[in-house]
Amino acid sequence: MSVFGSIVNAVFGTAKAAGAAVAGAASAATSAVTGGSKPTPMTREQVEAMIQKKADETGRSNYNWRHSIVDLMKLLDIDSSLNARKQLAQELGYTGQLNGSAEMNMWLHKHVIEKMMASGGTVPDDLK
Repeated sequence: MSVFGSIVNAVFGTAKAAGAAVAGAASAATSAVTGGSKPTPMTREQVEAMIQKKADETGRSNYNWRHSIVDLMKLLDIDSSLNARKQLAQELGYTGQLNGSAEMNMWLHKHVIEKMMASGGTVPDDLK
């Protein structure tokens, strides 16, 4: 499985157990999975609510996941090493240097969130 796929599964794998605050996000993710058609995009707020729920459930609310790809990956119990981030960068089409720079990490965070929003909580076929 791709690193991005692991991130999506870690965030949305518990969609059925999501509380009322994220019910809309959970239903968007569920319908995207079961509909068999184009995924229903989600808002940034819906994606962030799902991640925050995960942070609350794990007691990791103090992580800076809203800005840091490393903290986001740690929150989700996903390898956040430079090698893992290089792989994620290649999966998502990053064209800069794969050196763990602030530029690379900020790009990764932005694109992971955007890709989750666009895919409606599903893993696109090209990232499975």
